[in-house]
Amino acid sequence: MVSLPHPLPGAVGLSHLSAYEWEAADGVCGGSPHLHLVCTEAYVVTGGRGAVQTLTPEGYRETPLEAGSVAWFSPGTVHRMVQGGGLRITVLMQNSGLPEAGDAVFTFPPEILADPDRYAEAAALPGVSGPAVESAARRRRDLAVAGYLVLREALEAGDSGPYREFQRAAAKLVRPKVADWRELWRAGALATAERTGAQLDALEAGEPEYLAGSMAYDSAPSRLGGYGMCGRRDEYALPGTTLHAPEA
Repeated sequence: MVSLPHPLPGAVGLSHLSAYEWEAADGVCGGSPHLHLVCTEAYVVTGGRGAVQTLTPEGYRETPLEAGSVAWFSPGTVHRMVQGGGLRITVLMQNSGLPEAGDAVFTFPPEILADPDRYAEAAALPGVSGPAVESAARRRRDLAVAGYLVLREALEAGDSGPYREFQRAAAKLVRPKVADWRELWRAGALATAERTGAQLDALEAGEPEYLAGSMAYDSAPSRLGGYGMCGRRDEYALPGTTLHAPEA
């Protein structure tokens, strides 16, 4: 685990996504429904068209996406990226490093969520590329869609019980990881906010010497076309990011 200075603004994570074009059981092409426990996620659409389907206490919603659209959702929102044709998105993720450390939970059926070993087995991929990985990513997506459709049907019928139970199950599943997440947060997002406070203090005191340490950075993808939750994912190992294994 390595921590470097000067992250992207706000210590956000960055990736590029091309939505999956695999058709699911409901006839929709797209990604694996899931939620994040502590991270707000934003989609900045750079090409193509599609939609993001979301489940919240207010119910089911489908938000159209096209080049220039921006959509975001808070922790606890179940979301599913839907392909409409050439959909390409830049993803901005709060708390860089936490999603890769397990902040995201698939909408697998309850019996799988209730068993950490079964969940880990269902969520894992057998490598980073090749036909076996694609097949596993597709099976994982289909399993998440199966659980998601049950949640959506209940919400559309006015019953938020299954959706609330899924949130509780997801929280229970990740609870053992919270101590590690806290350290990632302290080293990343919190440290970035505290650095701003120190800079404001220095300016107020008339001591801007910290500006002498200014630097410029650039980056290129560290992995192209990985199998992410929503689609094929280009990843970046950015300055200030605490590095872990990439999100599956």
